[in-house]
Order: sequence, then C-alpha cells, then structure tokens
Amino acid sequence: MTLTQRFPGEAPVDVDVLVSEVQDEPEGGRLTVGDPRIVEFLTKFARRLLAPATARRYPELASLGFFLRKGEIAKVLSKLDTDGDSYRFPRGLVFHVPPANVDTIFVYSWALSALAGNRNVVRVSSRSAGAAETVIETLNAALSDVDPATARLVAATQRMVTYDRSEEISGALSKAADLRVIWGGDAAVHALRQYPLAPHARDLTFPDRSSFAIASVAGWQGSSEQERKAAAEGFYNDAYWFDQAACSSPRAIFWVGDVEGAAESGAQFRSLLAAVLAEKQHVTEPAMAVQKRVSAYGAAVDGLITKISFDGAGADTNGLATLELADAASLPREWLGAGTFANSRVSALTDLVPIVRRKDQTVTQFGFTKEELVLFAAELAGRGVDRIVPFGSALTFSAIWDGYDLPAEFSRLVTVRV
Repeated sequence: MTLTQRFPGEAPVDVDVLVSEVQDEPEGGRLTVGDPRIVEFLTKFARRLLAPATARRYPELASLGFFLRKGEIAKVLSKLDTDGDSYRFPRGLVFHVPPANVDTIFVYSWALSALAGNRNVVRVSSRSAGAAETVIETLNAALSDVDPATARLVAATQRMVTYDRSEEISGALSKAADLRVIWGGDAAVHALRQYPLAPHARDLTFPDRSSFAIASVAGWQGSSEQERKAAAEGFYNDAYWFDQAACSSPRAIFWVGDVEGAAESGAQFRSLLAAVLAEKQHVTEPAMAVQKRVSAYGAAVDGLITKISFDGAGADTNGLATLELADAASLPREWLGAGTFANSRVSALTDLVPIVRRKDQTVTQFGFTKEELVLFAAELAGRGVDRIVPFGSALTFSAIWDGYDLPAEFSRLVTVRV
C-alpha cells in the first residue's frame, strides 16, 4: 500500500506510515486555528504564485495567489471569531479528494483547512498537469522561504500524495480522517463513500453541479461599449479557462427582457465574444470541434433546440457554438463541449424559478441591480443556486462555496460556561 508523496517531495511511503506520521504531534507543538506559522507559509507560497512569469503562464494561479495574500487570509480568519463562551479548534485530520479537471481547486480546499489548524492529506490526481504541477513545485520551493522549524512543521502536517485507484489506500485514509472532502461529481462521491469513516467523522461533498448565465436586456442596452467588452472578456474567463468543465462555468445564457431586444443584444454579445476569442488566439482542438458538433446535432435530434450557429473569428471559426432552446425549461445541464452554450429568452427573472434545480450552483449575471438579484434569490428560496456573481467572477473562489462556509466546516466549536 505504497503511495507517492508530491509535497513535501520525498520518497514513496506506505500509507500506514504516512497516517502515523501525520497524526503524531509535530515538533514545535500542535497547530491552532489561524496558526501564524501556516499563515506565514501560505503568504510566501502566494508570493511565488504572483511572480510575473508564473501569473502570465497560468492566470488561474494569479487568482489563487491573490486569495492567499496576508490581507485576504486575515479576512477569512476574522470570520472565525467567537463569543466569550465558544472556542474554535481544528477538526483533526482532513482527507481531500479533488477533481482532476480543475487544476487548482485542491489548493483552495487544502489552504482553508490548514488555516483552520488541521493536518491534511490531499490526493492529487495522476492525470493532473500544467497548473497543478506548477502548484506542487511552488509549494516545495516555498518551504525554503520560511525558517527551518516552520518548514518542518508544514512538512509534518501537510501532505499531498498521488496513487492509482486503490481500495486499501483510500480505505486507510478514510478510516483515519476526521473529515473527508470529496470533489469531482456524483461518481466520485459514490466511489469514496464505499470506504467507511470513523463514527465521529463525516463527509463534505461537492457533487455534480451545473451553472448558467443571465443578462438583462435593459441593462445591456443601457451599458457603454466599454462595459459590454468587459462583459465579453469576463464571460470568456468564466467559460474557457477550464474548457467549460468547471462546475461554476456557465453552460447556458438567458436573456431577460423583450423578444426583439434579446435577439439584438444576444447577437451583439456573441460578436464581442468572438472578438475576444480572436484576440486570445483561441484554438478549438479537432476532437473538441467534433464533440461540439455531436452534442449540438444530438440536441437537435432530441427536439431540444430550434437553431444551431457556429461563430468565431480569426483562425478559429468554431470557437463559439450557440444552441437556441425550443423551451427555456429544456436547459441542458451536461457538458456539451468547450464553447457550447444554450441560449434562450425569458420575460422576467421569476420565469427562471421553476427551471432551477438543486444541481444548479452559480449564476453569472450582467446588467441587473442588487435589488433584482436579491428578489430572485428570495423567490428561489433554496431550491437551487448558491452563488450569483458578475460576469468574470464565476471561477473566483470564495470561502463560502456551494452553500458551505468552509472555514467553519473545517473547524469545530467548544463551549465553556461557568
């Protein structure tokens, strides 16, 4: 039952030895909520992520670096303050199982858990590449930025490992965990739940989710050309960074307003988005181009759509596929291929309420007032949608995610009264 340690970079280790090492009280004393040694390490790590060369190569790592700046960490920790009768402590050992298709999500999950004072074991997929590999390299390099005692503490309590599917290893790590965090969809949740937890432990799960966008016709018509271009650029970031596979990436867009205005506004938006694709020199891979066609024609055969259009600019005329829905209620929630968006119109936001399901996570929006969005959330009344954010913010991670207050989930309260 041997696994490969990725951080800290060490030789392969037996899973029972790993569990024993992580559960032992580290040299320098146990971790606490908001432990300054963890804060120091994370801020040094963030500084490396924000280095121009790294940020240019992987923009998503710049977002991660910003999230882990000292000021941002202080905001997260301030929300963990308690009253005079309550005291907050770490949960213990947290086992994280993140997805392979979003390279950085495991770092957010791990960092928030570490800030809560937990010892952590993170399974990094063997299929991870690119940004994930850079993260691992940067974490190992950041150990040299802190004093040796802090480096030893971090290395003793925080582990990132890779192993092929193994019932023995997953079972051992699950049995040892006080909290198990499962990302990656329904299949991942079902697969991991076959491994029992200790009676006191529990799961924090992130199953399959889907997201869509809304745009106000009146808001679009009243916006400036600069605001419209910014909206198209933000939408590009939301959808194309992870090939539209992230749970928070929009897979459909609803125009809210009159018929003629929606048609005109939608055409203007798609033209601007195609221009962004050309500016970014976006190229649709051949396999992805085929996937988009298969998905689009399949939806047409099923009677879900009335029109298909493929738009783009420059070298990539296949970068944007728009599927006009026959009925807004037939919103497809499965992944149809990068750059494939269902399109529809509704008269008012309340028309979307019956369509929303618990599976719907993020709504990205343009052109609405805060009051309109709050009323929409109130009408939904918890039936679905955990986040409503502006275009360009779909992938911006928050300590509150999928309706969970993660810092609170990663810690526990003890009350003391006399």
